[in-house]
Amino acid sequence: MSVVIQFAIGLIFGLGLVISGMSNPAKVLNFLDLAAIRNGAWDPSLAFVMMGAVATAFIGFRLVLKRPRPVFAEAFHLPARSDIDSRVVSGPAIFGIGWGLAGLCPGPAFVALGYGTSASILFVIAMFAGMAIARTLANRQPALVAQSQE
Repeated sequence: MSVVIQFAIGLIFGLGLVISGMSNPAKVLNFLDLAAIRNGAWDPSLAFVMMGAVATAFIGFRLVLKRPRPVFAEAFHLPARSDIDSRVVSGPAIFGIGWGLAGLCPGPAFVALGYGTSASILFVIAMFAGMAIARTLANRQPALVAQSQE
């Protein structure tokens, strides 16, 4: 049953990405190009999508975390650390640079695979390569492995 519900939630998420335009790299890049404000070419519509996502997550996390455990798991797996280190800063920075260059982030990239464009296929391959490299580098640094297991 949980697989069916996970599929339905993933389908709703994917449809939301398509309907909102988040799976369209050109639309995302038009939103991220703040220099286009001067000539009127800036597309602010994704700001409303992001505000809706933040509001939904803000309310949703508060409701979900009031439960003793997730519906389809034995326990929540939340980070034990709350301090900010170089990994917390560099990871999102790399993510943001990649998002600004390609116009895709992981969720929309998987949805964009359905379009069959070479750009989306190349992005997903590069994303998996980057994840593998990051994991390999982290495993070579025992201190990072110990921190991630805390």
